[in-house]
Amino acid sequence: MLKLWRWYQRCLTVHPVKTQVISSGFLWGFGDVTAQYITHSTAKRRLLRLTETNKDADADAEIKVKWKQDAEFKVNWKRVAITSMFGFGFVGPVGHFWYEGLDKFIKLKLRYVPKSTRFVAAKVAMDGLIFGPVDLLVFFTYMGFATGKNTAEVKEGLKRDFLPALALEGGAWPLLQIANFRYVPVQYQLLYVNIFCLVDSAFLSWVEQQKDAAWKQWFTSSFQPLKERGGQGGV
Repeated sequence: MLKLWRWYQRCLTVHPVKTQVISSGFLWGFGDVTAQYITHSTAKRRLLRLTETNKDADADAEIKVKWKQDAEFKVNWKRVAITSMFGFGFVGPVGHFWYEGLDKFIKLKLRYVPKSTRFVAAKVAMDGLIFGPVDLLVFFTYMGFATGKNTAEVKEGLKRDFLPALALEGGAWPLLQIANFRYVPVQYQLLYVNIFCLVDSAFLSWVEQQKDAAWKQWFTSSFQPLKERGGQGGV
């Protein structure tokens, strides 16, 4: 592990952008495999519960057929490749220049003392209000078009997925970034983010695969404009 770490440090020093691009692609791909496995396991447990509680013989037979089809976990390598390309093409290069530029902007333009409370707070706020939403918007748009959806379907997917993901990520990333901006040296902040992007990529892939889950419908209806709610209620 020590040799691997030193090798990574050398790569990061000599080829910072290339290193971040490659590592982001691999991490996002691995994260998608994890998300697929979580989704598969969840579906298996749901089918098992239906089998145990269903008393209809015909319906039970259909469930058992479905169970046999889904019993073995198979990786959707096309989806892995698509998600990896998001890491290669967006997270790696854009993330590299974003965090480097953000650090310089706070130091040189705002003139905040590095590691101070104002310095860290400014970084966390700008990262959460600018990069976070843009990252989610690009991810769900890209995944929609890359999987063959048309413009109308991509827009519908954004309405369904964007707010739930933004709300859930908004509770976790600021805490992670406080530690990042306060304690991690600038040259390793991108590595820190990429490590947590492994979990993040799994989470976003899982959210995207959840389709019209009840919890996502709750989020979208909660943030729906009052006029639209009134119109739907017949007011």
